[in-house]
Amino acid sequence: QVQLVESGGGLVQAGESLRLSCAASGRTFSSYAMGWFRQAPGKEREFVASIKWSDGVTNYADSVKGRFTISGDRPKNMVYLQMNSLKYEDTALYYCALRTGPLRPYDYWGQGTQVTISS
Repeated sequence: QVQLVESGGGLVQAGESLRLSCAASGRTFSSYAMGWFRQAPGKEREFVASIKWSDGVTNYADSVKGRFTISGDRPKNMVYLQMNSLKYEDTALYYCALRTGPLRPYDYWGQGTQVTISS
């Protein structure tokens, strides 16, 4: 089993920045990639960003490209999401997730951390 715990959420004004952290514990050696997702009230959960451990390749949703940066520290089992130039529409519950293989879905999920942007 893998446990994921997010932190760093909060209430900020539009244009400001936040940095989310995700701490992984347990069977983290099985980790192939990690990602961030978010879910706004009344909306479906959506992909935000991901990082693959083997080569560090990152992917981003179009809505956050150029503003958000995902990074990770594999030895520390940590993943981060630096969010700059935040917009009101970035308001959501942000989840960290882990997948154990290239053909696997995201198997493990954290509880989420709330990000609220005031306009």
